[in-house]
Amino acid sequence: MKGQKILFSKKSNHWKTPKELYKLLNNEFHFNFDPCPLHSKFNGLAIKWKKRCFVNPPYSNIRKFIEKGLEELTKGNTKILVYLLPSRTDTKWFHELLLGKAEIRFIKGRLKFGNSTNSAPFPSLIAIFRGGA
Repeated sequence: MKGQKILFSKKSNHWKTPKELYKLLNNEFHFNFDPCPLHSKFNGLAIKWKKRCFVNPPYSNIRKFIEKGLEELTKGNTKILVYLLPSRTDTKWFHELLLGKAEIRFIKGRLKFGNSTNSAPFPSLIAIFRGGA
């Protein structure tokens, strides 16, 4: 129960992507950059992104990381953006930034982040944006 309370709270933005999920996505997309790695020493919103990005943004700042990725895509700095996000289909950012613009893959079941033995109290999705060649 304590683990679920933390997942619902804003006590931490540091949730480690499940290894198997990352491995599966990396095998498909061959990432070369993560603008918001766990316990990052840099601000991913303030730097240029690379070509093939995996993004598990701080869940308190989802909109800004999607907007930054789309900006990098428009500039041609990035060719592929793959986001791991909570499946919050009732939010403005989902309707304004994802729906009809990204390939959306809903994840069956609930993920276990990091070393947690508890499943997240929310479903998740993968959102994929692709730029030009």
